Amino acid sequence: MTGLLKIADSLAFGGRQQQWLHDSETLACRMRFSVFLPPAAAHGKVPWLLWLSGLTCSDENFSHKAGAQRLAAQLGIALAIPDTSPRGETVPDDAAYDLGQGAGFYVDAVREPWSRHYRMYDYVSRELPALLRAEFPLNGRCAIAGHSMGGHGALVCAIRRPQDYVSASAFSPICHPVAAPWGRKAFAAYLGDDEAAWAQWDASLLLAERGCPLPLRVDVGLADTFLAEQLQPEALQQAARAGDARLELNRHAGYDHGYYFVASFIDEHLRFHAEHLLT
Repeated sequence: MTGLLKIADSLAFGGRQQQWLHDSETLACRMRFSVFLPPAAAHGKVPWLLWLSGLTCSDENFSHKAGAQRLAAQLGIALAIPDTSPRGETVPDDAAYDLGQGAGFYVDAVREPWSRHYRMYDYVSRELPALLRAEFPLNGRCAIAGHSMGGHGALVCAIRRPQDYVSASAFSPICHPVAAPWGRKAFAAYLGDDEAAWAQWDASLLLAERGCPLPLRVDVGLADTFLAEQLQPEALQQAARAGDARLELNRHAGYDHGYYFVASFIDEHLRFHAEHLLT
């Protein structure tokens, strides 16, 4: 456990809500993540959900605001929650909220000054899961989910590496980032000017091209001010039809982009994943 340091540990619904630090080789910095271990984890390995958070967030937003621990404890599902970007004084940053620290976009950057540290796709799809499986009582059944930028990340991970997951879901994801202002800004900075190379990080383009064997669920709020310009769920729906994918797209009147929306429907997402994690 060299470099792995527990910095918080609380009893929650009979399980443990913990926060850890470790030295990431992929991101070349110290990283923080949170884990919720249900009561069943004290007796053996349990299935788990990897949650990816959105712009300006950290590992604490989901663990503090979503209210997922109660049902996760009952179902016997662990929750693993990484940070949204590399952090630290030596890590490049930007004054804007939608680039740099807190805005890793779950891509592997190839452009300076970002390429040394900003490899969040590699981190959340390879390095962190390997660490979690080695150091925590987690079995081989993993689902992935996320919110906003993290919803984009969860969908991209699921489509590119379906062998690693049993299901995927997203709240308010950036579905078509090559056509959204948030995505275009981040991709130009991290990936360079060749827009053809951006397609491998766009869930809608990937789904139309590759399809996806996993069950997918997406929920959006119809009062979300980012819905039409930034999220574009219709593009994902069209891609699912083209790629013959199993996508359940739910639209909710009156709900916006925030964590009240996530908290309102997180139990439905957990039960969706439980159907596949617990079989």
